[in-house]
Amino acid sequence: MSDRGGGFGFPFGIDPESLRDAPLFREMQRVMSASSGPVNWELARQVAVASAAESGDDRETTAQDLQSFEEAVRVAELHVARFTELEPPTDVAEVRAVRRAEWIGSNTDSLAALLEPAAKRIGESMDLAQREALPPEAQAMSGMLAQISPLLMGAQVGQVLGSLAQNVFGQFDVALPRSGPGAVMFVVPNIRRFESDWSLDATDFRTFVAIHEVTHRFEFSRPWARERFTELLDDFLSTLRIDLEGIQQRLAAIDTGDPEALQRMLEGDEELFAPELDDEQRLKLGRIQAFMSAAEGYGDHVMHGLGAELLPSYRRIEEAMHRYREGEAGDPVFERLLGVEMKREQYEAGRRFCETVVELTDEATLTRMWDSAEALPSLPEVAEPRLWLARTV
Repeated sequence: MSDRGGGFGFPFGIDPESLRDAPLFREMQRVMSASSGPVNWELARQVAVASAAESGDDRETTAQDLQSFEEAVRVAELHVARFTELEPPTDVAEVRAVRRAEWIGSNTDSLAALLEPAAKRIGESMDLAQREALPPEAQAMSGMLAQISPLLMGAQVGQVLGSLAQNVFGQFDVALPRSGPGAVMFVVPNIRRFESDWSLDATDFRTFVAIHEVTHRFEFSRPWARERFTELLDDFLSTLRIDLEGIQQRLAAIDTGDPEALQRMLEGDEELFAPELDDEQRLKLGRIQAFMSAAEGYGDHVMHGLGAELLPSYRRIEEAMHRYREGEAGDPVFERLLGVEMKREQYEAGRRFCETVVELTDEATLTRMWDSAEALPSLPEVAEPRLWLARTV
């Protein structure tokens, strides 16, 4: 273990000087002093902004942009309230038309409350592994990882947010209950590019996106929703064990002659801090998956139901969205940052659940899923909606 490189050792004989030309390590050296807590958020923000810059144009939004989204949100609020019969949130949503960099800044702040406990558990898991009966060299590696995990977490968070920022349309593309005052955010460069690429009517498409955002705001404004999600996540994290051996193997496989190797590893699809799942953890994971499948499935159901009813160019929008999502394998925030597997198929199962319940009953019956935490469907009920109906109706 070397003592060079910012006060902590680098494993496997890596010379920090050999990495001086890697953009990621330049960022690390510059922001190491800002590291406090389990995630280096300054590094996360800078890596995310640098990554999002690959999409090109991110110019300031205009007053006309903001006006178009404010109008779309107010229309969406009226129709979502009518369609779902959910009680609207008590506060008036602030509508924001933002650049990619602004979306990153907002989500860096809002995700902190979610990811800090997870990162803390990762550090605790590493400490536990160090104290258990591991070979001396593995114990030493565990201690080193515990020291640099805020940097690794910050870099991975930055890569995920930077990748998302290139494609997201709104705040709830990362569909999580959030604290603080209500806001509905639209990433104008991505929406403008999508409208142009698919020759979509701007008023129709912006209303379509607004319906999705407003529906999630209605869902997550239920007084129990954020508390329930936090409870499920905390329960999952409380017994989390990290695949420390897997981290060691991935770091050991880095080509020290290639200064971009670590950056490519962080940009990959595989989560860096992969959890080890036993039967109990899989049960806890299933509860989180059920919550997210129901929330995103319901959002899609309402968005497409109202879109078909209200928007003349809905069929064109639906086809564009279907083809746009074809390449999505999963949710990177959950999978790569929390080790919570959320595949696109699980969100689609949530939408099928909603559609089946409405076919068998009506919209008012489906809306009962938001009456309480207990009314949400379980994972088996998402797969077989008749089980949910038998339990709740």
